[in-house]
Amino acid sequence: MEKFDKSTRKQYRTKVEEEFPDTFQLGEERFEKKLAMRYGENPGYPAAFYQEPEASGPNMASLEVIQEGSKGLSYINIGDMDLGLRLVRKLSGIYPDRQSCVLVKHEMPSGVAMGEEPADVFQKAWGCDPLSNFGSVDVFNHTINKPLADIIVEKGRNVEVVFAPEYTPDALDVLATRKPLRVVKLRASIDEPSWDNGLEFKRVEGGLLIQKRFDSRIVSPESVEVVSERIPAKKEIEAAIFCWTVACFTRSNAIVIGSADRIHGIGSGQRSRIDAAEDAIKFSKRGYGSEGCIMASDAFMPFTDVVELAAKSGITAIIYPLGSIRDEEVLQKANELGLAMIITRKPGETDSERCFLHR
Repeated sequence: MEKFDKSTRKQYRTKVEEEFPDTFQLGEERFEKKLAMRYGENPGYPAAFYQEPEASGPNMASLEVIQEGSKGLSYINIGDMDLGLRLVRKLSGIYPDRQSCVLVKHEMPSGVAMGEEPADVFQKAWGCDPLSNFGSVDVFNHTINKPLADIIVEKGRNVEVVFAPEYTPDALDVLATRKPLRVVKLRASIDEPSWDNGLEFKRVEGGLLIQKRFDSRIVSPESVEVVSERIPAKKEIEAAIFCWTVACFTRSNAIVIGSADRIHGIGSGQRSRIDAAEDAIKFSKRGYGSEGCIMASDAFMPFTDVVELAAKSGITAIIYPLGSIRDEEVLQKANELGLAMIITRKPGETDSERCFLHR
């Protein structure tokens, strides 16, 4: 049995023979191969990372591998790093004086927190969902110091990749003690503008989907409108904007619940909104719970069920877009239950922002 287990694990460490050219042309866009992956989403299928030569600033073209680990970066690692970096950049833009940490699993946030001290921020993010955060890619908008590095390498935590703008020398010494860990540096300031062609590509069999990259305009209390009878407190609006920002980087259907400095639960990728909401509540019980939280929904509420579940679970306010034929019914139910309802549009506007993501 031991021999079988070792041979099975070996397939995840074996690099597939490289099959890709040094450059890749997509219409008028040329990409240059930067890294060969050990395999793609599944063992036995080759993969590589290509960068856009003209790309600059804090994006994936600016990564530098400091410690390759025992396996090297994978196709999935790069996708996780990209999503985490985009989210910490967005948070840094909204909250320029705060340190943030994003833990990513399978191109979805699994833990997000902000604060003042690196080790505390990481521990808050890890506490969001310790079970899901096992084996995560951890992205930071600040320098990794030794106290934080000591926590990252603690036995049983199993971090896959650390990605940050800077590391202190003693932090790198600590991280080097964990041989499988991949340590990657962002060779650009988080505060710099990121530049590439701004387009997203998705391959489909026989064709290619292209769209302009989404960037939420919900960045301050002035970006939203309150439509409920109960007016939310300032802290609730702050938490609503934070949760909405995380929802923008969460696979739809997405429900995110949290407070002003940390996420408590994430429901993602479900076919129905009530399933996503139930998942968010369930996962919150692994960490901080749902009492007193704000809920963000990436699209409108088609029924009153999510509002009823939110109130039953101790949630005090919801941020979401309008757009359902039952908008009035949903709002009436929220008023009956004493929830504050925050809409993703400025006062006087007619269209709400939604934030679907299908990576």
